[in-house]
Amino acid sequence: MKGFDDAELLAALAHGGWCSGETLARRFGVSRAAVWKRLQRLAELPGIEIERAAGRGYRLNPPLELLQEQRIRSHLGAETVRHLHRLRLCLQTGSTNDEVRRLLPPALHQGSVVLAEHQTAGRGRRGRQWVTTFAGGLWLSLAWRFDLPMAALAGVSLAAGVALARVLEEFGLESHRLKWPNDLMVEGRKLAGILVEASGEASGPCVAVVGVGLNLSLAAEPAAAIDQPWCDLHAHLPEPPGRNRLAGRLIDELVRACLRYQREGLTPFLEDWRARDGFEGRKVEVRTGEERLVGICRGVDESGALRLERDGVVRRFHAGEVSLREG
Repeated sequence: MKGFDDAELLAALAHGGWCSGETLARRFGVSRAAVWKRLQRLAELPGIEIERAAGRGYRLNPPLELLQEQRIRSHLGAETVRHLHRLRLCLQTGSTNDEVRRLLPPALHQGSVVLAEHQTAGRGRRGRQWVTTFAGGLWLSLAWRFDLPMAALAGVSLAAGVALARVLEEFGLESHRLKWPNDLMVEGRKLAGILVEASGEASGPCVAVVGVGLNLSLAAEPAAAIDQPWCDLHAHLPEPPGRNRLAGRLIDELVRACLRYQREGLTPFLEDWRARDGFEGRKVEVRTGEERLVGICRGVDESGALRLERDGVVRRFHAGEVSLREG
């Protein structure tokens, strides 16, 4: 008897065409009732819509492009392949950041990657929830082992932001801007977020877990739970790339960024980051704990700290939340 795997069951329907319960039952070596029960459970995942019609069977509407390891690997460069310790795909997990910690690379200058079709406990900065819909975006985490002291990793989120911005530009996106320290915005709406969590010895070596959440095509009902202005890539690209191609290119660019960051630090990323800075020269509010300060954003310094000008005095912030203040 063949195994009855959720991922394989979804893959059998992912093309969006009709498939009979009898065909599915025969394929997986189970009863038609077992197929129906499993599909009912899968339909509870946000973003999955399963239609059922007498005499025709079942279909996914809309169809899904599920992540496939070999298709992702086909978009990785030779350098990335040499430095990639593990690549794991999950149908569903709590958090890809948490999951990738179980696959930490054993050697310096290596990385492990976890991608999930859906996260149930994805998070952003300061413990905020990251809302996902099944196969509605890219939810991935890269764990990278740096031979650097902990303090030297302060700019990793900016380097990752540049990597993400470059990949999206390859596929034709033009209107996106970076928001310090970890967001990518389009027309004031959040398209993607980056969460970096570091661990290790103060003097090194250290592991940085770089989590990326990128909205591709979010289902409307679950996306209603998002508590800030958001957008997805399909609304801004007439011909969006496939998820596997995009995942492969993003992993490749992130690994290359980590290798370069190890050698040269943040410096080679600063010009690209500043060219895409959506807040420099604008009036902003910076929040750090209980403190809220309003001033003019003067971009980032060589360490990646935000520069805020108030009454002719420039202060630097290595952590905090930034929002625009019009007027």
